[in-house]
Amino acid sequence: MANLINLEAVDKAYGTTRVFESVSLGIAAGERIGVVGRNGGGKTTLLRLILADEAPDSGRVTRTGGVTVASVSQRGEFPAGADVRSLVVGAAAVHEWAGDAAVREVLTGLGLASVGLDADVARLSGGERRRVALAAALVQQADLLVLDEPTNHLDVEGIAWLASYLSARRGALITVTHDRWFLDAVCSRTWEVADGTVRQFDGGYAAYVLARAERARQAEASEARRQNLLRKELAWLRRGAPARTSKPKFRIEAAEALIADVPAPRSAVELRALAQRRLGRSVFELKDVTVRVGDRVLLDRVSWHVGPGDRIGIIGVNGSGKTHLLRLLAGTLQPASGTVRIGQTVHAAYLSQEVAELPAELRVIEAVREVRTTAELAGVELSATQLAERFGFANDKQWTRVGELSGGERRRLQLLRLLLAQPNVLLLDEPTNDLDTDTLAALEDLLDSWAGTLVVVSHDRYLLERVCDSTVALLDSAGGGVTIAALPGGVEDYLDRRRAASAAGSPVPSKAALLGTGERREKRGDTRAARKELTRLERQIATLERRERALHAALAEHATDFARVAELDADLRTVIADREAAEESWLLLAAEPSGD
Repeated sequence: MANLINLEAVDKAYGTTRVFESVSLGIAAGERIGVVGRNGGGKTTLLRLILADEAPDSGRVTRTGGVTVASVSQRGEFPAGADVRSLVVGAAAVHEWAGDAAVREVLTGLGLASVGLDADVARLSGGERRRVALAAALVQQADLLVLDEPTNHLDVEGIAWLASYLSARRGALITVTHDRWFLDAVCSRTWEVADGTVRQFDGGYAAYVLARAERARQAEASEARRQNLLRKELAWLRRGAPARTSKPKFRIEAAEALIADVPAPRSAVELRALAQRRLGRSVFELKDVTVRVGDRVLLDRVSWHVGPGDRIGIIGVNGSGKTHLLRLLAGTLQPASGTVRIGQTVHAAYLSQEVAELPAELRVIEAVREVRTTAELAGVELSATQLAERFGFANDKQWTRVGELSGGERRRLQLLRLLLAQPNVLLLDEPTNDLDTDTLAALEDLLDSWAGTLVVVSHDRYLLERVCDSTVALLDSAGGGVTIAALPGGVEDYLDRRRAASAAGSPVPSKAALLGTGERREKRGDTRAARKELTRLERQIATLERRERALHAALAEHATDFARVAELDADLRTVIADREAAEESWLLLAAEPSGD
């Protein structure tokens, strides 16, 4: 199979920092490649070389003639004054893109009904801008799709849809992502960017972890701590939920040999950690709590109990109130009604998404010593310097000012400071943002041995399944807000519930919102009926399109049978007329004012 793009003996450096040295790679048609590596290791640079946004210092990057490439950058930059319509469907007339099932699938799957095609991109949130960028790339149906952190700002449901779409999509894919579940769900090959080169592995993240562990064992590497960490990660992969799926395809015998003497990720008997304060019988107790944001009811009469040692993951769509729930537990937000009881022995540490609590003027080591100079971790007393090193800050990095750190480094430092304060409750809001896969594995290893209560808000399914023992979701309530629902089946349970709600008609996107026409309807019943009719028409159009393709195939098969051809041609004309009538009805209904 011919390669779409080839890198031959490529060198790339920035100043005195050599990023790549004599790298040769190829991307074949239909390949699905995930790119992993430490932050700053060169993953984004590799994508920019592939896209010809940067030229190599030496060597060459070649592209097969006629290959089309679509991309989504990490920054998601858009032209000034651009609206969603111009970015996603360009100058195409409404009947052109609305009649294209592939375009409708992307717009519906990414939930752009809530955005509207006439919306100014500059005024959109980070999640909305990410969805617009993805839609603009996906509708092109390019030979090669290049995605840099595509799951950033997407919720669990959006990530699941994107993984399903990409798995079924034709064409090649290369993506940089720290979402390990996404890597396993989508990718059949993994490239590791490290030490100026790119190592290639068959399979997704699970197979990559196995290959690294085998390589480390065979080479008798000196970095014993990293080896143990990888083996523990592999042990969880073998025993955890993802390993029960069909996706991780690696030799079970080899995995069992590697993990034969590895303990379970968590032991309730042997847990040792920085958290040393005892917790009482009750940690948090919410009773009939209602939270309002302006005129909107966010949390609707929520009652919830969190006990000592609970390890709970919280999921929900963006804007459902997950951060507000954490702030209630942290005591920084008061409810409009109801009560929030916090146990007397609770000493909680709250990691916000913004990580605004760090002293920007201090150096890293000073910021650590400001909280504590020594601490015991896993039975060993460590100095502030050793603790900083355990969290990925080498000796030279420890004297960098906090204000000059990257997003991932700031998050690691804040986690260290929180743990040094010896809390017995951790409240983590999207702790995996900006962290690479190695750092994520180290964070999970640390949380495994942490004995207190853990409440995590995250869209990272891998993290939730790895460190949490139970999962809850914020789902729509009858009162117009959201309520807390336990998910015995974890993230898959949540997705099943969302799909059931979608089938019932509640979140079906309105095409009127996509077209950007009309005011909102006052009667919710009219909106619901319109949604059902739009859904019915979309299904009818899809059925007629399949029938039309089948008739074309039958015409080709019976080309010499003139009587049969005449009969099939009449059927085809009828089907085409029915499809065009259904599309016209869909467009007319979509153009009506809607309440979405």
